[in-house]
Amino acid sequence: MNALNSTNAPAALGPYSQALVQGDMVFCSGQIPLDPATGEMARGIENQTRQVLKNLTAVLAENGMTLANVIKTTVFLADLNDFTAMNEVYAQFFTQPFPARSCVQVAAIPKGSLVEIECIAVK
Repeated sequence: MNALNSTNAPAALGPYSQALVQGDMVFCSGQIPLDPATGEMARGIENQTRQVLKNLTAVLAENGMTLANVIKTTVFLADLNDFTAMNEVYAQFFTQPFPARSCVQVAAIPKGSLVEIECIAVK
């Protein structure tokens, strides 16, 4: 098992890896909408979703993968009322066949983020 770490995505906020590679599979930790260059958080659910997916793209690129390799995502929302707006941006990043997905509302996300997304990808 190997860890992936991209300087083009925010560093882990705790004792975990951005992603782990096991064989042909990559297991990405949840990404929040921090800009890796500035450490600033995007504002609004649309911008936050866009930044999260850019961060996941950067982590996957460390293993020569793209979002097209993603087979499963889990989306965590601070407010399920943001589902439609998040989904509109999400749809801009994925093509058919879309990954399997779960989406849940949670009590809180690190740093007060509105959204966090994790994924599993396969070569």
